[in-house]
Amino acid sequence: MANGRINKSIRTSKQETVVRTDRPIVVDATNHIAGRLSSHVAKLLIQGNRVTLVNCEKIMYSGTRDNLINEYKAFLEINSIIHPKHGPVHYRRPDTIISKMIRGMLPFEGKPSGIAAFKRLRAYIGSPKELKSLEKIQFEKALIRKPSSNYTTMAALCRVIGWTE
Repeated sequence: MANGRINKSIRTSKQETVVRTDRPIVVDATNHIAGRLSSHVAKLLIQGNRVTLVNCEKIMYSGTRDNLINEYKAFLEINSIIHPKHGPVHYRRPDTIISKMIRGMLPFEGKPSGIAAFKRLRAYIGSPKELKSLEKIQFEKALIRKPSSNYTTMAALCRVIGWTE
């Protein structure tokens, strides 16, 4: 403000990006590494986009099958001494596991922006009929680079820990 007037000639150089909220960004999670996929999706959610993950059972974990199963079984043993209800909830479905993995990458605890971002996420096992006509994207940096025999699918892990399809 100069001499009581508002200077209207000052403009910001940043342009706001227009977010389309009528259609979600549909991500085909086939052959994506779980952690890398989660970080890309979390970034899209923070930017204000609606994101839908399909084929969550085909997400890959790097590592041998036996090591992953032993790690997850050790995780399943963590509970509350007083009452199991008070301990951590151990998810066994691929779509809920990846949803909680993405939630861990959002500012979820105590921040409304993270809670709102998490509400814009949808994860599905397989591909629903209403999403088959939409264009699906994949993240090049999150795709597996070695032969698929070096990885374990999320479906294989979830079947061992108690997921019934």
